[in-house]
Amino acid sequence: MAGNGLPSLGRVKLCDLIACEGLPSDSYKLSVSTLSQSLAQYSAAIIQFPSSDGALLRSGLDSAHLYFHQRASYPAADMIHNNESREWCKTSGYYADPQLWQETYDFRPGLTPPESNSGLEFPPAGLPDIFSLLGQAARDILDAISFYLNLRSSPFTEILDNVPLRSREISSSVLSVCCYGRPSFQGPQHHNLTTQEDGQLVMFSDHEHQVDKSLITLVKSDKAGLHVRDFHGRWVLVDGDLGPQEAIVYPGLALYQATAGYVGPALHRTEISNMQGNMYGRCSLAFKLMPKSMTSLNCSEMRAAGHGVEAQFQLPVPVDDFMQRSHPTEQLFNRNNFPSFNFPTAQDGSMKPLMRRRKNNSRCKPLPPSKRLRLEAQRVLKERVQDIADKKGIKLRFCNLKECESHIHTLDSPCANTRMEIGWPPGVPFVHPHDLPNKAKIGFLEAYEPGWTATHDMELSLIEPGQASQHSANCNCNSPVQVLYTHENTFFWTKLLFCA
Repeated sequence: MAGNGLPSLGRVKLCDLIACEGLPSDSYKLSVSTLSQSLAQYSAAIIQFPSSDGALLRSGLDSAHLYFHQRASYPAADMIHNNESREWCKTSGYYADPQLWQETYDFRPGLTPPESNSGLEFPPAGLPDIFSLLGQAARDILDAISFYLNLRSSPFTEILDNVPLRSREISSSVLSVCCYGRPSFQGPQHHNLTTQEDGQLVMFSDHEHQVDKSLITLVKSDKAGLHVRDFHGRWVLVDGDLGPQEAIVYPGLALYQATAGYVGPALHRTEISNMQGNMYGRCSLAFKLMPKSMTSLNCSEMRAAGHGVEAQFQLPVPVDDFMQRSHPTEQLFNRNNFPSFNFPTAQDGSMKPLMRRRKNNSRCKPLPPSKRLRLEAQRVLKERVQDIADKKGIKLRFCNLKECESHIHTLDSPCANTRMEIGWPPGVPFVHPHDLPNKAKIGFLEAYEPGWTATHDMELSLIEPGQASQHSANCNCNSPVQVLYTHENTFFWTKLLFCA
């Protein structure tokens, strides 16, 4: 991407990022290409909403102006919080951080804001509708990122909130209505002065380097001031020329962890200068798509897609622990090691996502053909099991590997009926195929694909690329189809379960 990068922040219409059944359209592939290049180069992109949605966002900002303007000049002691002291998934209502010269109202469905000591208080208007709008947009963007990473459809569904929320569930995602630098807000107003290239002094808060712990963050502000550090380490003003129906999107730490570092988080800061004569300060609407607290961030989908996963991402990380943990930016933002993505046009006119892996990093080597074959087989098998369950009307709920080692020896275990109904192989723990031990994987493949053997697997991994067409011609529809699969200029054989 370095050779043909975007001259400025990428602009993408939200309607073009919505996936549809069947083959991807040209507009979808082009939009995903622009989005991916912008995220890789600038760690952010501009999303264009329909005009009706733009009107809703603007009315939300107008309501935010009035809400913060009527508040007291200094918050009560119980409303002063900072990022370290708050419980990340339980914030709701108004709070302030004087050190950042920032006030926030968090809207979190399922959680009632605490009552104010000053009496009846009305929140900013339209928050449920804005939450729904930005939440759906964030999910569409996340699916588009999954597409260019060559992951299966909606791979992050298991770590996201239910849609809609079930009874007594509290949303992990949050809509934050923020106000920076309100003139009537009498905080300590600690700040730094930074000199730009043109000699102008720009004011930032002391805590100028911020990284969201979200999967995706969408921000709509009433005036420019959001700076994001790009691939080269330079600070870029990303909302300087936003239209009335445009918003900024950038990835967070949770997506960085879930994609094994292939999608880097955005390092951002907010400018709070030039507020003279502005009675409202700088207001913004920030939606953060967050993973559920009781789930774990793992890179199983990345491995299943054939991506190399470094040692630091091998083990699953509980979301709650991840959110409470500090993440030093010095270790995260070695920009020279970030991957770059491009979508070259093939001879048939289609755009096939290819990924150039990290350079100068010996720990992230391409996987050998036999390893990739096994990973692809696991992915296909998982889809096959889900198809069987869907046809039988069974809702799959897989076990923990250690717990299921005792389940498989008893007839009255929690998963016994499900295993029997879908024909799960005897003696194999009832877990996702990609979580099975190696011996169990072999048994699983043999059970679901008659005639498959471990020896056959090894023979396929040793086939030379030049022999591909000849070997494929010898296959017939009574046996598993052999498909030549291309990834990173490496040819290897992938076995599918059924003949097309």
